[in-house]
Amino acid sequence: MMKILSRETKGEATFDIINVIIMAILCFITLYPIWFVVVNSFNDGMDAARGGIYWWPRIFSLAAYKTVFANNDIITSFAVTVLKTVIGTVIHVFFTAMVAYPLSKRDLIGRKFYMTVGIITMFFSGGLIPTYLWYKQLHLIDNFAVYILPAMFSFYDLVIFMAFFREIPDSLEEAAKIDGSDDFKIFYSIILRLSLPVIATIALFHGVYQWNDYFTGVIYIIKKSYLLPIQTYLYKVVSENSANQAISLQPGVAVNRRVTSQTVKFATMVVTTFPIVCVYPFLQKYFVKGMMVGAVKG
Repeated sequence: MMKILSRETKGEATFDIINVIIMAILCFITLYPIWFVVVNSFNDGMDAARGGIYWWPRIFSLAAYKTVFANNDIITSFAVTVLKTVIGTVIHVFFTAMVAYPLSKRDLIGRKFYMTVGIITMFFSGGLIPTYLWYKQLHLIDNFAVYILPAMFSFYDLVIFMAFFREIPDSLEEAAKIDGSDDFKIFYSIILRLSLPVIATIALFHGVYQWNDYFTGVIYIIKKSYLLPIQTYLYKVVSENSANQAISLQPGVAVNRRVTSQTVKFATMVVTTFPIVCVYPFLQKYFVKGMMVGAVKG
């Protein structure tokens, strides 16, 4: 008996060791590219062009970050990104929740038809050219609203909201109706206040999407460059500049010969990623709860 327990203990210990090694390798593969970008962003540009910087800066320098924040285009793009992320997330969460609430009621007239149409949109779309022509007819080209209106609603997020709303006891709504509350008041006063976990989850999903979205700016912002978000600006920096090219700043700003487009790209990546990384830990507990919505319960 003792030999059997000893073998099981050794087997569990071996499994734990292998598991830890695999997880350590996966963590390293995931985190090292981020560390590489951060390290090179803090290194002297001309020195970084030589290569060989892997673990820490060889010649520490803040010149790349000074260049980033000295460029008014980057600052404007950063402000556009913050604005569209905040406004877009708030409107998306509220509108999607407002649509999901009545659809979570099985006695809603036409519910099956609405659900069928919504499911079809999850798998099929009109394509880029029809979408562009449609946005043009709606005067969304070169318009800040192109970041907000098309992203107001997501059927995928609606399904998550519906699953959560069905977990709320019907007795709460019945008691509110007895007290004289209508459906709108019940939704605003009761349902939304009880839905913080799923609201935080959807807000995180959509907030990250809005923050990282560069494609919308590339396609639909043509003439008004001041409406470009930071991710689109970063995309243009990456695609248009070579690794060793010196950065030319705006008129009236001195050119720093110790800065290259490569280090500015790295610095811009850090600046654009840092805010969303800081927000995630505060929403993580709600995110985990929201992801469990609709899970099979034993």
